[in-house]
Amino acid sequence: MKPRVLILHADGTNRDLEAAQAFELAGATSEIVHLNQLRAREKQWSAYQLLAIPGGFSYADTLGAGKLLALDLQVYFANETREFIETGKPVIGICNGFQALIKSGLVPISNFQHPTSTLTFNAAGHFECRWVMLAPQSQKCVWTRGLVEPIECPVAHGEGNFVVRDTATLDTLRANDQIALMYSRGDGTPANGEYPFNPNGSVADIAGVCNPQGNVLGLMPHPEDHIYFYQHPQWTRGKQRGLGLPLFENGVRYAAQR
Repeated sequence: MKPRVLILHADGTNRDLEAAQAFELAGATSEIVHLNQLRAREKQWSAYQLLAIPGGFSYADTLGAGKLLALDLQVYFANETREFIETGKPVIGICNGFQALIKSGLVPISNFQHPTSTLTFNAAGHFECRWVMLAPQSQKCVWTRGLVEPIECPVAHGEGNFVVRDTATLDTLRANDQIALMYSRGDGTPANGEYPFNPNGSVADIAGVCNPQGNVLGLMPHPEDHIYFYQHPQWTRGKQRGLGLPLFENGVRYAAQR
């Protein structure tokens, strides 16, 4: 049977349909479920093999981007979230979903620990909406394992600047192979912090990180927005490369083989 994906929907979420389409194309069955349905026990977390927290502006970013959704994960659904992750099921948080994961202490650490990193305002001081190039890095992360081709997809955020508490935190991420994706130039070389290749000023060009176990990925860019070649703004000029679909195929394949 196809793995089932639980796609969380909170008030303000607006990228759930794109995420559902990406997972369907990757070979899974997607279901968009509002948090209120989970609270009412109309839907059960245990019925799903993957979890996706899509982008958008959950709860209108009140108190900060992803903060209230993070509280949902920490308080209302702490047991369900913990069980989902600790049993090794793949989880992905994209953009606002990444913000919720990091502020709840689920990436790059785990188990709701006090965050050692965060996502703050873009270094340029304004909302960024542009296409970027991503270089897969981590072989620990089940979502990026085995990926060698760069991913080209858009970013759309005002608070995507990944910062760490200290250099020791960054060293730990590198040593543990938790840096899953990095911003790069068009030729695949490192962005080296240069704008617009690194669109938000993230330390060490980090675009996505995973938890120590490798099954939870958080990333700011939107690979679900480039699952068909014709979605690229220059596809008629021959730009037919860099699909984000392999990322979702990795997650679905991993879930199916568990």
